[in-house]
Amino acid sequence: MAWNKPGNGDSGNRDPWGPRRGGQQGPPDLDEIVRKIQARLNNLFGGGRGGSGRGGGFSSLRAGGFGIGAILIVVLMLWGLSGFYIVQQAERAVVLRFGKLHAVTDAGLRWHLPYPIETVRKVNVQKVFAIEVGYRSNDRTSRVTVSRVPKEALMLTEDENIVDIEFAVQYQIKSAADYLFNVNDPEATIVQATESAIREIVGKNTLDFVITEGRDDVAIRTQALLQQILDRYKTGIAITTTKMQKAQPPEQVKAAFDDAVKAREDEQRFKNEAQAYANDILPRARGTAARLLQEGEAYKASIIARAGGDAQRFLEIARQYERAPDVTAERLYLEAMEEVFSNTTKIFVDQKAGNNILYLPLDQIIRQGARNGAGEGRRPSTEGGDAGTQESFGRGRSRTEVRTRGTQ
Repeated sequence: MAWNKPGNGDSGNRDPWGPRRGGQQGPPDLDEIVRKIQARLNNLFGGGRGGSGRGGGFSSLRAGGFGIGAILIVVLMLWGLSGFYIVQQAERAVVLRFGKLHAVTDAGLRWHLPYPIETVRKVNVQKVFAIEVGYRSNDRTSRVTVSRVPKEALMLTEDENIVDIEFAVQYQIKSAADYLFNVNDPEATIVQATESAIREIVGKNTLDFVITEGRDDVAIRTQALLQQILDRYKTGIAITTTKMQKAQPPEQVKAAFDDAVKAREDEQRFKNEAQAYANDILPRARGTAARLLQEGEAYKASIIARAGGDAQRFLEIARQYERAPDVTAERLYLEAMEEVFSNTTKIFVDQKAGNNILYLPLDQIIRQGARNGAGEGRRPSTEGGDAGTQESFGRGRSRTEVRTRGTQ
């Protein structure tokens, strides 16, 4: 039954807070409730003073010890649960026992002895970090601004010139323990090591090489040297990328260097044009020379063959002439006349009145008239042409008459 329900021979008030004053029902007294709670807590922790005799003191002490043990167990459980920690996939956890390296754990749910015995420090080993040498970029605002650091950017080359260089380096953490314990300030260490490596590489090359074709070579050699330095320091850092952002002369002499660069580019362009012209002319000249040599060889072979044929023919004619001189001489004469007259234009006029044959060189007269007409085309003159024709005809006629008289 309920605690405040009368019955079962108990006619008293079963209110745990005690009887009400004057036998009236009303709300409990708050001060009395607080006093009773304090009394119960004192009895629980052995501080009660209401018990009398040895039995009461022993029971109070036993109850107080049980309460302290329960509290200690709960505290120990909470303390043990505080040792659980989660390591993300991209992280490595370094467990320290009294400040000394104890273990390095991978991703997952892990447990360690709670604080202050062991502590855990997590390091992201997959994130790519970046540092800048010679400049600093600020992207806190909507517009990215870049500020120069001349102390880091100005370097001396092998030919005693000054070059302004901006370098960007990206790196990852390959050993979490080395990264945490071997270097006090890893970022500052990387900046100083990078600056040292760049100065060493730039100091071994000329200005023209650094600002022109040697940019990639300088970046590659700087990365190799920087990794050697960081490995020597056991920083636990792996350099992934090094890139030369800018390489130029100082602002004070930049105009003069720009003129020198333009002159160098013009020189290279002229060389390329000359090389292209040579590549075009030389093969053509070699082809012409080869053709002339082949033509000369062919002409030589034809002349030698023709001379050999003529000599052989002459020997054959000489043997035939020895056998029949008259017949051979007549044949040679006829062949010679056939060869001569086959290459010229001839007109013969047969005179019935006599035995003489009149030869008129009309082909020469026609060619002479054509030449005279071409030479006097600007001021044509019929009389001059007729006179030239008559003169030529007269000369030809006189020669014919002389030949005719000679034959008579």
